[in-house]
Amino acid sequence: MAGANHSRNASQIRSRANDSDNDSVLGAVIDTRQIEAFGRKVTATASHLMSDAASTPHYSGALTSIQRSMRRPHMQRSVLSFTQQAPTELVRSKISTSEIAHRAVAFISDEQLHNIPETEHTYSLFQGFQASLPDIDENEHRKGHRRRGQKLLGAGPDIDEDGPPNLVKLKKRRNQTNHRLEMMGIRKNLCSSEIREIDNKIANLNSMRRIVLDRLAGLEAEEVEVGQEILQLDNQIEDMTEEEAVRALAESTTTLEPGQMTPPATDDAMDASFMSESIYEKLPSVKSPKSPKNKKRPSYVKRKSMPVLHEHLEPGSNIRTLPAHNDVVTAIDFDAPFGTMVTASLDDTVRVWDLNLGRCMGFLEGHTASVRCLQVEDNIVATGSQDATIRLWDISRAKYEPFEHNVHTEDDGLGFGNEGEDEIPPPHPDAMEDCHFMTLEAHVAEVTAIHLRGDTLVSGSADKTLRQWDMVKGRCVQTLDVLWAAAQASASHSLGTTGDTDWKPTTRGADANYDFVGALQVFDAALACGTADGMVRLWDLRSGQVHRSLVGHTGAVTCLQFDDVHLVTGSADRSIRIWDLRTGTIADAFAYDNPITSMMFDTRHIVAAAGEDIVKVYDKTDGRHWDLGAGAKLTVEDNMEGKTASTVGKVRLKDGFLVEGRRSGEIGCWTC
Repeated sequence: MAGANHSRNASQIRSRANDSDNDSVLGAVIDTRQIEAFGRKVTATASHLMSDAASTPHYSGALTSIQRSMRRPHMQRSVLSFTQQAPTELVRSKISTSEIAHRAVAFISDEQLHNIPETEHTYSLFQGFQASLPDIDENEHRKGHRRRGQKLLGAGPDIDEDGPPNLVKLKKRRNQTNHRLEMMGIRKNLCSSEIREIDNKIANLNSMRRIVLDRLAGLEAEEVEVGQEILQLDNQIEDMTEEEAVRALAESTTTLEPGQMTPPATDDAMDASFMSESIYEKLPSVKSPKSPKNKKRPSYVKRKSMPVLHEHLEPGSNIRTLPAHNDVVTAIDFDAPFGTMVTASLDDTVRVWDLNLGRCMGFLEGHTASVRCLQVEDNIVATGSQDATIRLWDISRAKYEPFEHNVHTEDDGLGFGNEGEDEIPPPHPDAMEDCHFMTLEAHVAEVTAIHLRGDTLVSGSADKTLRQWDMVKGRCVQTLDVLWAAAQASASHSLGTTGDTDWKPTTRGADANYDFVGALQVFDAALACGTADGMVRLWDLRSGQVHRSLVGHTGAVTCLQFDDVHLVTGSADRSIRIWDLRTGTIADAFAYDNPITSMMFDTRHIVAAAGEDIVKVYDKTDGRHWDLGAGAKLTVEDNMEGKTASTVGKVRLKDGFLVEGRRSGEIGCWTC
């Protein structure tokens, strides 16, 4: 039975040795008969060791045979070579690569296997590393080694290897080319995988950015609410202080003796009762804080911190669209991003808006005709109308609660915010009744341009005059006749008595389709004015004379703005020109397809309305022109279907926050 088992084991060992590609060292040296003999000797030795007859000659004979076998040189060499084999070589000689991988994965816990990512490609890490290595032309590499070897050995001339290659070389070269092609495929797969990983990272970062933007928007909204709450607490503290003062006064009055008289009234009280209210008391800055009659606590406070949400949005993003008016928007201005905006239209209404909530705060009522121009400066709003008057308003007196939630009543059909904001109530009918504090009357025709700076206001009118107003005294302090200045300049030039070489008279007449005074701006004693004859005149308010004239436009000047160095003007001649105030020359110019109706710039951009459904934007940093607005987002299919946006007529830009007014009466807020 033992011999049969040994024979069966030997045959199994022999069959495995024949099936495997790499036989082990012991199987190659020791044949079957030697293994059987060695096994019989070991069995006999073990049986004699376990028996009582330990001194039998079989034990000594077995040990002698084992010692004799171990002394043979081929046996010693086989054992030595077996000990020198690495464990991995022994395993690979008997186990395939797939079986090794299966056994390795089988010993990994399920928790570690749970998060293994699934990959679409079948390339291993080693193949990717191999493909990342630079390609080396083995033929050139071997040729170089052979040439260097011949030179070292002092061989004769080079052997001609450029002859016709044999079949072996062609096959070898084909295999190398196939290998290179395979490596290129692996590289392409690696690049695609890397691109997908980058796209996933970008998507994750965009998701995180949207989450942070929502958080920032919530913080800014909460910031406004906290500011309003602080204002309410201040008002409550002031009310309680007044009540305490009245109670203390009443207590002191009741403690007087029967024959004692009450204390006389103060001089301020006498003045308030006997003297009429002067024009100085109409201004918020000169009101007497001691007079309870003139005391007015604001119910709406402006933001104390600058909002930054629009700076992190993509340029050209629509923040809000307001269906503000029923007719063409004629004037628009705002104080700060997400602050207070005032709009005027040919529907004879002037509306005040809270840009943060997209809500109408109220109406500025008092003009008897449409407002053609306006400006917002801090809490003061100046409006110029076709009724030839200028009215000044203090928005801080408005009765407006940003976060009140009243029942929505019927209105005139206009929206007071974006769609879906029905919970926002309409403005109170008397919200702005206390805001008006001054009316300026001196012009005899409609007011077409105004600019407010500090305590000085300058206005331009269709009566062809410019007027300078003192905001403290509330009266006109200087009148500048544009036609008289043009006539004097022409006469001086014809007589040759002028010393200003930049003064060039124009023979062009004023365009009747545009306002005679299209735009103006004042800074201290400097005044820039653009008129319908295409001239840009720089005035000195101290002398009332024209200091310089800028000639270049061939159409009416409709808008202008200047800073410390440059003056930018827009005209009906379909161009925008940038002037250098130091030299009086044109620094740059841009041409458009339609007349320029409105223009403004900040530190980085110049925006213009050029009679289209888009706003033209010029980036001064990189010199790039691009379009912004509702029309820029329309596709070719929308144009073929007849979907168009309304023409933009007015634009205002401050700190990257753009507001544009359209002929349809809509107001759009955008990032720039």
